[in-house]
This record gives sequence, C-alpha cells and structure tokens, in this order.
Amino acid sequence: MSEDSQRSVHVERTATGHFVATNARGGTLPFGTASDDGGAAFTPVELLLAAIGGCTAADVDVATARHAEPDRFSVSVTGDKISDELGNRMTGLVVTFDVSFPDGEGAERARAILPRAVRTSHERLCTVSRTIETGTPVTTVIEGG
Repeated sequence: MSEDSQRSVHVERTATGHFVATNARGGTLPFGTASDDGGAAFTPVELLLAAIGGCTAADVDVATARHAEPDRFSVSVTGDKISDELGNRMTGLVVTFDVSFPDGEGAERARAILPRAVRTSHERLCTVSRTIETGTPVTTVIEGG
C-alpha cells in the first residue's frame, strides 16, 4: 500500500466513555459510549451507520446533482445490533434514500439515473459498505505500557 492510499484517524480518550476522533486534516468528531449523563454524542455503532450513509450519499450526490439540485436528499441507515456465537455485530443493514428533484429537464435526468447511482455506489464505489460486505481483517497492536 502506498502513502497515497492510506487513511487514518486518531482516537483520544477525554473522559470515561468519551472520546474524540481526529483526522489527518485536523477535523474532530466527539463520540462516546451510551452514557448515564444523557449525552447526545454518537456511539461507535452510530458512527458506523453514519459512515455507510455518508459514503453512499456522497457517491449518489455527485452523480445526480450535476443534473439538478435536489429538493430533498436524505439517507437513513438502520440495522440490528446482536450478540451471538460470533460476538457483537450488526445485521440487517438497510440504506434508504429519500430523494426528490424539482420539475425540469435536468431533474428528469437526475431522477432517471438515481437508481443506477445508488446501485453503483452499493456495488462498487462506497468504500465503507464495500469494506463491510467483502469482510476485511482488522489487526490490533498494543504500544507502550
């Protein structure tokens, strides 16, 4: 793998059950575990769902928005968190698009390519869902002491 292909984030603990992820460009995203304080921070599982939705939304937006600006564009991602002999995991992941375009020639083209754009994102382009579907080993390393 080359440096051009490598992506990374750094996760820092800020308090019990609270963390901040920082990307290589300096962007930050707080998250945590389901807390007793009623915090609104995303959990790691919600971040996974957001990553799936965000990745495919970006793909579909690129394909359709060049033809027409949507009136409405949202993506919902749902799934079931289970624990079985394979451990904790998500099953039944469903990505639902809710997209509409105003009347007009460009909008007709955007509506026409929407199904293909969603399919192409799912089958080829969305790195997040493709990684989940193909199954990629994760290696853990302990540094320091």
